[in-house]
Amino acid sequence: MAPGDNLPDFLTNTTLDPSFDRDILNTHLIYDYDAQDSNGNPEKWRYELWCFSSDRVVYAIHGGPMAGRINYQRATYQCIRPGELWQINWLEETGTVVSAVYDIKEKRMTTMIAFSEGHWKRAKDALGNKRKKEDLERWRGLAGMGKQTSRFMLSEQAHVVEVFKGKGELMPIEESDSLF
Repeated sequence: MAPGDNLPDFLTNTTLDPSFDRDILNTHLIYDYDAQDSNGNPEKWRYELWCFSSDRVVYAIHGGPMAGRINYQRATYQCIRPGELWQINWLEETGTVVSAVYDIKEKRMTTMIAFSEGHWKRAKDALGNKRKKEDLERWRGLAGMGKQTSRFMLSEQAHVVEVFKGKGELMPIEESDSLF
């Protein structure tokens, strides 16, 4: 089977940099976005990301409109500059695309999230835990709303407030756990 025959699929022709084990593997990041609520009042959106393996991430969202979402995804990692910058990309069941750049030295996450129409307009339906069948099925339904160009594009920067190795409060996954 050729790449792309069984979608969703990922392809990168960039070899994973050997600094991955030191820089990213098993790294747990907690970061805050300075954002606004729907009334324009300042608020923090707290995210938690665990770089579980060379092709998986585990995360939880604790603040903002997506607070209460717990998930894990197949991901690709690309080293921009060893010891300094890494890009992490994934696709969600909701149809949302995430691309994040972790700046190790500046302790900053720069993200571009292309929310599907269903994920953005029905944010409460995107909450839950992927390990619960009813949540996962509901998330999959969100991907069918709208069309590919019906997206809310969110570009933000967050301050990394904590970095450590290990799972923290997140639940580990198995490499064999279902992704889509």
